[in-house]
Amino acid sequence: MARGHKKHVQLSLDRARKLEGRGGWRPGSGRPKGRKTVSHDKRAESPARYPQHVTMRIVEGAESIARDFLMKKIRAAMRESQKVTFRIAEFNVLSNHLHLVIEAASQSALSRGIQGFAVRVARRVNRALKRTGKLFATRYHARALTTPREVRNVLRYVLLNRKHHASATRFGKYWWDPCSSAAWFTGWSTRVSTDTEWKRELVAEPPPTVPAKTWLLTTGWRKHGALRFDEAPA
Repeated sequence: MARGHKKHVQLSLDRARKLEGRGGWRPGSGRPKGRKTVSHDKRAESPARYPQHVTMRIVEGAESIARDFLMKKIRAAMRESQKVTFRIAEFNVLSNHLHLVIEAASQSALSRGIQGFAVRVARRVNRALKRTGKLFATRYHARALTTPREVRNVLRYVLLNRKHHASATRFGKYWWDPCSSAAWFTGWSTRVSTDTEWKRELVAEPPPTVPAKTWLLTTGWRKHGALRFDEAPA
């Protein structure tokens, strides 16, 4: 039996004319306005000497991942993700996104490293929350840090990020964030406070981060001064 063919209909000039509104020729087609998305264009290659500030967002509607019992799992996933060509030097975990400061040998090493880290985190978090499906929402956002000042600003922003989202009076002068790498960061102007049991336990843990190797992260940013606990991120 011969297969039927779809009958093609010739459009009139009025029907073929592009309509007002979003892009595309069909009504309602094209990317919706106002939706925050990360470009799918090919990422520009960045030299290995430049650290990367990476932001990863989780899917809308997922529970907060910045909780003590989940942080242990995220730190374990981070330790397993460290490689010679992909190093997570600093981090902060917020309720619905993560900030990472990363050194990578190449753009492909960065992409593969983040993909592996995301899979490890999703597997552990989904199991702990008894959920299934995707955990991270869209492509990660990465920005190369090319100057000492830029690196210091990002370190301050990442390590003290919770202050960025809260009232300044909520935190004490020497407060540090247990959901970040602050406990193992070596660039503070004063020693990390260990005046409570949970602080002592966290500081005693094997660090999930690894020492930086690029000049900008080891030496360059320090030319602008060590970080203070009472600084507010821009």
